[in-house]
Amino acid sequence: MAGMNDGSEFSVVLVTAPDLETARVLARGALAARLVACANLIPQIESHYWWQGRLESGGEVLIVMKTAKTRLDALEAHVLDHHPYDTPEIVALSLAAGTARYLDWLRASGGPQ
Repeated sequence: MAGMNDGSEFSVVLVTAPDLETARVLARGALAARLVACANLIPQIESHYWWQGRLESGGEVLIVMKTAKTRLDALEAHVLDHHPYDTPEIVALSLAAGTARYLDWLRASGGPQ
C-alpha cells in the first residue's frame, strides 16, 4: 500500500442498533466518554440472522466506530451497559493501514492515552 501507514494500534468496531435514536445514543455516549474518535451511522440496513433457533430478519442501523485497541474493553462495557439487545453485535476489526493524516487525527482524537 503505497503511502499508507501502519494502523495496527487501531480497530474499527461494528455495532448494530434497532433504530437511529438508539444508535445516536450509543455513538454520542462513546464519543463523550472518549472511547472512540469517530462513529458513522448507516441507517436502513436489513439484517438476517439466527436467534433462539429461528431465522429472523429486521431493519437495523449499523454503527461503525474507530478507536484505539487499548479502549476496546471499555467500549465493549459501554455498549453492553447501554444497548437494548440481550446480545448486541460488537465486532472489532483490526485496522491494517491508513493515510498518515487520518491516523494522526485518529491518534489525537481517540488514541491511546
